[in-house]
Amino acid sequence: MNLPRHVPTAGHTPWQRPIPADRAARSEAIEARIRFAADMIADANIRQLFENALPNTLDTTIIATGSSEAPDTFVLTGDIHAMWLRDSTAQIWPYLRSIPDDPGLDRLVRGMIHRQADQVLLDPYANAFLHSADGETEWVSDETEMRPGVHERKWEPDSLSAFCRLAAGYWRATNSTQPFDAKWRQAFDLVLRTLRTEQRISADTPYRFNRPHGDPTDFVANNGKGAPTRPNGMVHGAFRPSDDACVLPLNVPVNLALAAALEQVAPLAIAVGAGASASMARAITMEIRAGVDRDGCVGEAWAYEVDGLGGVLRMDDANAPSLLALPYLGACAADDPRYLATRRWVLSPDNPWFFTGKVGSGVGSPHTGPRKIWPIALALQGLTAASADERIACIRLLGASHAGTYLAHESFDADAPERYTRPWFAWANSLVGELIERAALDGLLS
Repeated sequence: MNLPRHVPTAGHTPWQRPIPADRAARSEAIEARIRFAADMIADANIRQLFENALPNTLDTTIIATGSSEAPDTFVLTGDIHAMWLRDSTAQIWPYLRSIPDDPGLDRLVRGMIHRQADQVLLDPYANAFLHSADGETEWVSDETEMRPGVHERKWEPDSLSAFCRLAAGYWRATNSTQPFDAKWRQAFDLVLRTLRTEQRISADTPYRFNRPHGDPTDFVANNGKGAPTRPNGMVHGAFRPSDDACVLPLNVPVNLALAAALEQVAPLAIAVGAGASASMARAITMEIRAGVDRDGCVGEAWAYEVDGLGGVLRMDDANAPSLLALPYLGACAADDPRYLATRRWVLSPDNPWFFTGKVGSGVGSPHTGPRKIWPIALALQGLTAASADERIACIRLLGASHAGTYLAHESFDADAPERYTRPWFAWANSLVGELIERAALDGLLS
């Protein structure tokens, strides 16, 4: 396939935006937003970071084909040439409000909704997909049901949450049901049936996973289906949003975000004649929340993972859905007392994946190891902050940690930001761009 070009043409530094001819996609509505917000940012360093970060998904990750009536949009995660349901939704999320102003952007997002429906129908347990069925993946030897077109088959319930969130977000932005055709309704029905199965109330899971000679973070206990649990209405997962294996199968922020996404998409299901599916979505939502209320708390705060048997894991991971991100995902109010207690704990040394170094503090992930702070977590901290001072502090740290690249990376060393992972990680750029734009529009950066 013809992949988008990330490295610009000769004569341009690697950290400038690709010239227009080399950009994978373009939206004049987004360009107008960039110009408008950039004029409100006094700091040249932050301004250039914003100008590069917000359009990074459009510039470098889009493969748009199909027709105006039946568009198809494949969205690379960045330096891995595959499309994640979670990442792709997060990558285009800041663009949704501009769809009414740009028919080309509308077509692009409709194509992404169609592509995600195809991916769910191909395998609702997969987290990442190839551009075509004849594509190659390094994970072909994983011991699970690998199907042509699947890049990786890690069961992460937030993948299906992202499918629902994108649909609801598009519908709210446009009030249009155009992309929600019979295939989408079929995919949504499969989402619900998969979630019902993975509540494991009346039957065991058909899912198994083993990666021969994989990292410890790829190991799924109990013959590949996860540690034992007492089912409580929450949805079981084998892997976290980081693509690391769960320690305990009931991930609290993933379940709360999933409940929110199901609640958000239910009115759309009614609008397209899928009332029975809407009812099931709302029932699952109530059951998830009841399970979290029963088993998902430690004192006044939420845990990260539980098993329903009394086992609890306290931590937070940079990857969203995370405990820190819950208000951003619509899973709770920003002033919810339980969230505030959880947030204080997450942003403290009590969280084993919160790090402080010479350049600042932030949340990291077992995925990249100790003392690596994630720009995703910094962006989410800023987006959920109650005070302007905290938002500005997050933005300043992002400006101080890009190591001269003017892009957001997967992670950076808390003492030496020039030691970073994944220089091309579009999800991080979208979130960082969204944070800086919001702060600029609120007059915090002038």
